Amino acid sequence: MNNQPILAVSDLCAWHGPAQSLFNVNLQIYRGEVVALLGSNGAGKSTLFKAIMGLTDRRNGQVSWLGQDVSRWPTHRIAACGLGYVPEDRRIFTDLTVLENLEVGRQPQRFWPDGSVAPFWDKEKLFELFPNLEKMPTRPGGRMSGGEQQMLSVARTLMGNPLLLLLDEPSEGVAPVIVEQMVQMVLSLKKQGVSILLSEQNLPFAGLVCDRGYVLEKGEIISAGSMSDISSDFA
Repeated sequence: MNNQPILAVSDLCAWHGPAQSLFNVNLQIYRGEVVALLGSNGAGKSTLFKAIMGLTDRRNGQVSWLGQDVSRWPTHRIAACGLGYVPEDRRIFTDLTVLENLEVGRQPQRFWPDGSVAPFWDKEKLFELFPNLEKMPTRPGGRMSGGEQQMLSVARTLMGNPLLLLLDEPSEGVAPVIVEQMVQMVLSLKKQGVSILLSEQNLPFAGLVCDRGYVLEKGEIISAGSMSDISSDFA
């Protein structure tokens, strides 16, 4: 693990309209690790992801990406610098085919600050990671199951060659067989060097793939540590 985090959130507050949803959140993600963001519905997990990406109505505090303050950057610029976001509601293009959805997400090859090559994704590699998608390249997104749409949403984000993936509730509302595929997908991404901040309510799922975690409650971080350390806090 490198000494400097690739993503550092410091005293981050966020609002939806007049209502404050996040309160002085602090967290760090380092290169090559998978970190859980645990909490119940309404704890603020999705809001935190949106605040990092500049998608909330208002935010205070600092978001640092690769040592640079991006707190005032627009969303498209944050996404273009290698921070990938898979939202809970997937947001695939239902009228576009699988291949067309993937093409929408394409961005160039990336490099780490030290000059080393970052993980690179194209449709062939993604079809190896998601064999289900390879069987339906011309199927419109609107004619896919919820689990298939979840895979497509992740795959489309990976086409942007992110250095860090914000993955919001990947196991929610999908069949157990898809959850198992998601476990294997996250482990494969980790092996290839993609860092992941994983929002989850499913503690067993998070425990299988994550190195450590944060527990969020009512917009505040109430616990942080290894997965074994925080299991009792989240249970």
